Amino acid sequence: MDRYQIGPATLELVQGDIVAQDVDAIVNAANEGLAEGGGVCGAIFRAAGRAELAAACRPLAPCPTGEARITPGFRLPARQIIHAVGPVYRADDPPTSARLLAAAYTSSLALATQHGLRSVAFPSISTGIFGYPVAEAAQVALAAVREALAAGGSVTLVRFVLWDEGTLAAYREAARILGLVPAA
Repeated sequence: MDRYQIGPATLELVQGDIVAQDVDAIVNAANEGLAEGGGVCGAIFRAAGRAELAAACRPLAPCPTGEARITPGFRLPARQIIHAVGPVYRADDPPTSARLLAAAYTSSLALATQHGLRSVAFPSISTGIFGYPVAEAAQVALAAVREALAAGGSVTLVRFVLWDEGTLAAYREAARILGLVPAA
């Protein structure tokens, strides 16, 4: 596990399974319809309970790209699920993709603060079927989270739970590029 201090908050990078995280909220890499999908989204629906989560999401949809919604965690160790909609990567317009991806992270943390949550676990949003290059997404994600944590709020722990070694390596490199200082 890699750990970084950002003001009073801690940012962690770990390899693992997001549905196993015992935190106040995990973040779902959601689609605008907040419907069950593949990848992280499908795993969260299966672990939380498909019927219950689908029923909770239905009245909150649609959720525009860059925004987030919150539901109970149902059968997960996490008490809440924040559903963040990242962009489908546009190779012809990387700045728009970056702006929308950053917004998905900051919207999630703003929603967590609204609900008084202290610990949030994120996957690597938009890097699966939405096609965002992992190295670029990692820099956008970490920069957005660093900025949001530095601005204050109730969140004191952000954990990036990354499925494979390659994604974890990309996030470690992004942390180095951004000058994040490892916690003592």
